[in-house]
Amino acid sequence: MAEYVAPLKDMQFVLKHVVGLDQVNTLPGWDEVTDDVVDAILEEAGKFAGEVLSPLNATGDKVGAKLKDGVVTTPPGFKDAYRQFVEGGWGNIIAPPEYGGQGLPHLLSTPVEEMWGSANIAFKLCPMLTLGAVEALHRNASEALKKRFLPNMVSGKWTGTMNLTEPQAGSDLSLVRTKAVPQADGTYRLTGEKIFITYGEQDYTENIVHTVLARVEGAPEGVKGISLFVVPKFLVNADGSLGARNGVKCVSIEHKMGIHASPTAVMAYEGAVGHLVGEANRGLEYMFVMMNAARLGVGLEGVSLAERAYQRARGWALERLQGRPVGVAGAAKTAPIIQHPDVKRMLLTMKASTEAARGLVYQVSALLDRAQHHPDEAERRRCQALVDLLIPVVKGWSTEAAFEVASLGVQVHGGMGYIEETGAAQHLRDARISTIYEGTTGIQANDLVGRKVGREAGATMKSLIQEMRKVVAALAGSDDAELRAIGARQAKAIDDLERATDWIVAVYATDPGAVAAGAVYYLELAGLAVGGWMMARAAIAATKQLAAGEGDAQYLRGKRLTARFFADHRLPKAGALAESILAGGQLVRSADEALV
Repeated sequence: MAEYVAPLKDMQFVLKHVVGLDQVNTLPGWDEVTDDVVDAILEEAGKFAGEVLSPLNATGDKVGAKLKDGVVTTPPGFKDAYRQFVEGGWGNIIAPPEYGGQGLPHLLSTPVEEMWGSANIAFKLCPMLTLGAVEALHRNASEALKKRFLPNMVSGKWTGTMNLTEPQAGSDLSLVRTKAVPQADGTYRLTGEKIFITYGEQDYTENIVHTVLARVEGAPEGVKGISLFVVPKFLVNADGSLGARNGVKCVSIEHKMGIHASPTAVMAYEGAVGHLVGEANRGLEYMFVMMNAARLGVGLEGVSLAERAYQRARGWALERLQGRPVGVAGAAKTAPIIQHPDVKRMLLTMKASTEAARGLVYQVSALLDRAQHHPDEAERRRCQALVDLLIPVVKGWSTEAAFEVASLGVQVHGGMGYIEETGAAQHLRDARISTIYEGTTGIQANDLVGRKVGREAGATMKSLIQEMRKVVAALAGSDDAELRAIGARQAKAIDDLERATDWIVAVYATDPGAVAAGAVYYLELAGLAVGGWMMARAAIAATKQLAAGEGDAQYLRGKRLTARFFADHRLPKAGALAESILAGGQLVRSADEALV
């Protein structure tokens, strides 16, 4: 079974020539993040992903995490891989320097994290959630709590989790029942049950720092009465040493469709000592810091899983000999299946979808860096508005694309794709959860059409549309027929997005149910239009490099091919989606539940 190989050429091309590394490394404090430094980091990360993490992926899937007598054991090799991961400093790339992190840009961390997800998605989840917990505490906790917990979390000596969900409180967190009772010493005692807690228990580290949503006694009902707490597995003494075991334990782990090596825990809090983060009753606001980071991370998982599925399917198609391809002059009686037109179509769909999603995630990462570090306040606000708009698209569209790509990967393998030994089925099983956790595609879509478009009269989306039209104008004025063809398709997709956006703005205030009925269609439409925009920009950059005799000519021709394929085979769906949004919402909203 072939191991993962990091797509360094595409990563470097998108960073430097599409989203603009120079728009990030010129920000204050990042002047040393040069092209050479970025290349060196990506190359080393690629080695670690391919040589250490990837060989554990299939084993982790087969063996899975185990729970016995309250102790979770991860699959063979995972604990040692985590040790190497920490020793290499891979977990703290974007963590705050004042607590031992490297403080590097998100734009650099994003391709590195993509590699971890492609090589071994179950492994990647632990450091991803730790980083989210670090960010939530860094932004909202007291200085005393930061000093107590962050240095060991940033170093990887301890890990972090996110505890939101309860049996009765899934996407509706207003139903959270875990209670927190204040104590005379300023701590709280937490009692309740949390479910679906990724890496809630593990054998990597001596301590686990749980961030937990709970309700202080007497707090208001609903989400306005939820607070955020830090609850360590082992209490931490004033000198930083570990004290007694806290009243929190893993009582079971789930048996899942995929990501078997990632322990998904049911956590019982039985009078556990917790520390309030920030102010009481603002927990959901604070936790959204983690949730947004996790949603961006899960969207990146979509890119990771799609890339791995594509690599495996392409490798199979190059080696599998079956039949004479239709319409190929001089083809052998028995040829590699990659020569068959329908297999080419599937592989190009996989490749183009993956590259479009990669461009989108990298673009949002660059915007996030500018939103946090640009010296001009107006530019920070502009970039943050775009980040807020696009995070649900990243999370929803990229993961749905990953599931489609992984499904096509099974199809390319034919009957052997249905056999576990080829590995294609694992990518499909692993990809399925990405459209569900950290907010389902439907929840992302409702966020997009409601908070991000409807409530602000589409202002940010319309601003983005105008930016995308500038690229269309450049394509239309090109002397290159391929670029003009891409531009024509892209222009139509943007028109469809604008038409749907105008309808949402007009209808949302009076009939939000009709808008919600077509919300997933709108998210997909936005993903296609923005993904096409990224591919069009890549095509322009590739064409310029080819004309100048720069870069790898074969890679650049491939980039033009996937951009044209995306324009011709994916963007035409935009019109149908727009029609469904405009015409179908009222029908769904008013449908009698007895007939559904």
